[in-house]
Amino acid sequence: MTSTRPAADAVDILPANAQVDALVQLSFRVHQILGKIGAEQDLSVVQIRMLGVLRDREPSMLALAGHLGLDKSSTTGLVSRAEKRGLVQRARDPHDRRSVTVSLTAHGRALVNACARDVEREINGLVAPLPDHARRQLVRHISEILAPPGDG
Repeated sequence: MTSTRPAADAVDILPANAQVDALVQLSFRVHQILGKIGAEQDLSVVQIRMLGVLRDREPSMLALAGHLGLDKSSTTGLVSRAEKRGLVQRARDPHDRRSVTVSLTAHGRALVNACARDVEREINGLVAPLPDHARRQLVRHISEILAPPGDG
């Protein structure tokens, strides 16, 4: 059986768009992992992303929409469906009565923690062939790529 990964020295002779291809392929693979794990829990990738955002914050509906890159009406529908499943709850913001915040319920927290463990296992398996120093370097480079402009 042959590997689908290019030889390490072959990367040096790849065309100029190799970084684009590599990053797009990686994003496809991560999306595939999220889709598989979500399907096991009857969740879409967007629902998994929403639950992930809510793991460490209780944003307003507007802020949640911003985190997810969705418009307000799409976010409202997403939250409503999750609320019906008992995964999230809405509450008036005590500091701004016009605003509504979203938070995980105990059931939602248990589900997102289980999904996070599965995602961690799959992603760790994906990078397992890399030596430790390369994984540390990968994390450093990804952090640099994702840092907001002006943070460097």
